[in-house]
Amino acid sequence: MNISKPILIDWDTIQTVFLDMDGTLLDLHFDNYFWLEHMPHRYAEHYQIPIDGAKQKLSKLSKQYVGHLEWYCIDHWSSLLGMDIIELKHQVAHKIKLRQYVEDFLTKLNNLSCDVILLTNAHRKTVELKFSYTPLAPYFDHVICSHDIHIAKEQTGFWEALQKHHPFKPATSLFIDDNYDVLDCAQAYGITHLFAIAQPDSQQPASLHPHFETIQSFSQL
Repeated sequence: MNISKPILIDWDTIQTVFLDMDGTLLDLHFDNYFWLEHMPHRYAEHYQIPIDGAKQKLSKLSKQYVGHLEWYCIDHWSSLLGMDIIELKHQVAHKIKLRQYVEDFLTKLNNLSCDVILLTNAHRKTVELKFSYTPLAPYFDHVICSHDIHIAKEQTGFWEALQKHHPFKPATSLFIDDNYDVLDCAQAYGITHLFAIAQPDSQQPASLHPHFETIQSFSQL
């Protein structure tokens, strides 16, 4: 299948660009590696339990919070697990990588008249961590974490809450995200220009979204 064809956008009609961070601008491999490999090993060492037991416990805990704000909250996990999550992330921060052509795309956006906003479920501490290892920060007019408005992007009511926090026009907004549930909520709210990411994790296979145009490379834009 061809998932790298050029995507034509009339940028003159776009006033606001919302961009997700993990799995969209950054390779999701870091996050998957951290939670599925690094964290279980550190947890097993910390509590002196078998690695399989650590993975099972972390998986069980994760399922309780997935899709909710707690799932993304560094303070929540540090308290729940009794470990410094940010410090543990620093241990494998060399795996934090920009997706190819992201800087070219962001440079293009900065040369336009639109408002460029990082819109992420990541905790503010996670954003600061990743900004410290990448050149992302200067490209954004605003950085909005779902924690700022107390609701995760995939939950009903997120976009209404965002509208009160940072007013925007859905008809002239563009949004790129790798989370299908998030995109569905954005569509339901009326965001006009929606794009999915074909391969959030560079170590996993690419796939097309059944409803939204899918980006394989930011060079398509």
